[in-house]
Amino acid sequence: QVQLVESGGGLVQAGGSLRLSCAASGRGNAMGWFRQAPGKEREFVGAISWNGGYTAYADSVKGRFTISRDNAKNTVYLQMNSLKTEDTAVYYCAASGLRVGVFRDTGFYDYWGQGTQVTVSS
Repeated sequence: QVQLVESGGGLVQAGGSLRLSCAASGRGNAMGWFRQAPGKEREFVGAISWNGGYTAYADSVKGRFTISRDNAKNTVYLQMNSLKTEDTAVYYCAASGLRVGVFRDTGFYDYWGQGTQVTVSS
């Protein structure tokens, strides 16, 4: 069983930055970030392979968000720059049972954090 704890969410003005962290209790497998806005389905944001060698991003955040990890600390990060009001959502960290690859589909992830709220004001 892997436990995931997100932190770093909050309220920020449009154009600002936030860094989310996800502390994992288990070993480093492929990880991902997803988000869910009110009334919408959970959507993929970014993913990273077990060693950080491969990353993937949703088109809506490419060039603005960066996913990284520090396996010595069992922590994955999501650096969010140039935030827009449409980035407002609850952000979830997820861990896959797989080590190799990056995954955009929620079905590849076995463990989820409780979520952290990100609110971007205009």
